[in-house]
Amino acid sequence: MSMTDPIADLLTRIRNALMSKHDRLDVPSSKLKRNICALLKQEGYIQDFEVIDQSPQDSLRIFLRYTDAGTPAMRRMSRVSKPGRRVYRGADDIKPVLNGLGTAIVSTSRGLLTDRQAREMRVGGEILCEIW
Repeated sequence: MSMTDPIADLLTRIRNALMSKHDRLDVPSSKLKRNICALLKQEGYIQDFEVIDQSPQDSLRIFLRYTDAGTPAMRRMSRVSKPGRRVYRGADDIKPVLNGLGTAIVSTSRGLLTDRQAREMRVGGEILCEIW
C-alpha cells in the first residue's frame, strides 16, 4: 500500500511513541527517513537508529531520547511542507525555529540539511518539518 505522506507518518509514529514513553519504535525504512533520522541524531533529538533488514521492506529502528526527569527530548514536531502545499524558502528567508532553540529540516540541492547548515551553506530548499 502506498502512503501519501511518509514524512508525516514518521513524525506521527515518533510523536505517538514519545507520548506512550516507549524507548524505541520501528518504522518502514526509506533513504529519506534514514537521512531525517541522521539529522535528528546529530541534533540530539534521538539516541540512535539502525536499519533492520527484512522482507519485503527494510525497517528502521529508532531509539528515543528522554531527559533524566523522563520528559521527551522533542517537545513538538510539525510538518511544514505537505503534499497539498509545498513550502520553499531561499537561503535568506530560512528563519531560525524558536530563535535557534529548535531545528528545521530542509531538503536542498545538497541533500537534507538543518536550517543552520542551510544558512551557513547559503542554500535554500523545501522546509520539510520543524522540531523543538
